[in-house]
Amino acid sequence: MALIVQKFGGSSVADADRVRNVARIITETYRRGHSVVAVLSAQGDTTDDLIAKAKEINPNASKREMDMLLSTGEQISISLCAMAIERMGYQAISLTGWQAGMLTDSGYSNARIKRIRTERIQKELDKKKIVLVAGFQGINKYDDVTTLGRGGSDTSAVALAAALRADLCQIYTDVDGVYTADPRTVKGARKLEEITFDEMLELASLGAQVLHNRSVEMAKRYNVNMEVLSSFSGNPGTKVKEVIKTMEKTHVSGVAKDKNVARLALVGLADQPGIAFKIFSLLAKKGINVDIILQSIGRNESKDISFTVARSDAEEAKRVLEENKEAIGFQTVELNDRIAKVSIVGAGMVNNAGVACKMFEALFSAGININMISSSEIKVSVLVDEREADRAVQAIHDRFFSEFGSNA
Repeated sequence: MALIVQKFGGSSVADADRVRNVARIITETYRRGHSVVAVLSAQGDTTDDLIAKAKEINPNASKREMDMLLSTGEQISISLCAMAIERMGYQAISLTGWQAGMLTDSGYSNARIKRIRTERIQKELDKKKIVLVAGFQGINKYDDVTTLGRGGSDTSAVALAAALRADLCQIYTDVDGVYTADPRTVKGARKLEEITFDEMLELASLGAQVLHNRSVEMAKRYNVNMEVLSSFSGNPGTKVKEVIKTMEKTHVSGVAKDKNVARLALVGLADQPGIAFKIFSLLAKKGINVDIILQSIGRNESKDISFTVARSDAEEAKRVLEENKEAIGFQTVELNDRIAKVSIVGAGMVNNAGVACKMFEALFSAGININMISSSEIKVSVLVDEREADRAVQAIHDRFFSEFGSNA
């Protein structure tokens, strides 16, 4: 039969009853004749609690020691789940990241997977055991424990599915699948039966919290067959794949919101070659990623450049620019960290005129002002006041997905 990798998030294993529920899902899959590798996150708020404990001892603890501490959360989950499965009469074994062969670089707190030695997992599968792997963690060349950063368990699951050549990677979460918008905040959000890797990657990068963008990138690169579904409802989920049946029919697949955004504007720049290079090379050296960029037409031998960064990087970016004011040559730098990015995503947008116009019409009708616009083949993003973000998402969603609206 098939080899299936199943990933369960923190909310799915938050307490004893939920751990038993996850054990039931895993064993039901096993009973159908499949081999199962399950990747688990830390229970509920365990990671946050561990971070708080660390701050009590040392607010400036090294990243190495933080990784050592935080990796214990997932180990608790896998051992408890293995115990639950054993009580149900099945053979199970729990493996830490290093025991599972997850080899990473040395980027403590945000490590990247270099390769996976699958021999131990395969040996346990050959013994007909259910294998439980601690997500979010690995080991580097110094034999130090590392963690993979935000969304690390998703990344662990997809990487294992790729390395093991699994038939399916199921990501279990607290929602039924991928929706046209966040169903917890947007009225009328619809579940999608399927979505392309490219669309899912854009939605993940633009603020949708169902899957982390690193896991989607990896799934696309290795063509991992994915499904997002709920660990609570038992309903069919959303398939994530390279090509979907409705690709040419549906122009917009979803609306996303990201409030972790700040805009910087350099005013009074000299209108001459090399200015953009000076600005963005300085930020790149500090590891500051830039997203939307807008440059004004040069007038009176000067121009302005506006761009967005993560809100957490905003003050650092402003400081770097101000320290290099004379070298760059600008009058002032303005910072606005009270904005949000709202985006529409759809693989069918590139060949259909008027999609962006409908988005702008929805915002105009709602009386919401647009600060900046960015577009690509499958997305259109706008910056709005963060106080208007939720209303903007609802207005756009209504325009494209309401029973009276048209997604055509």
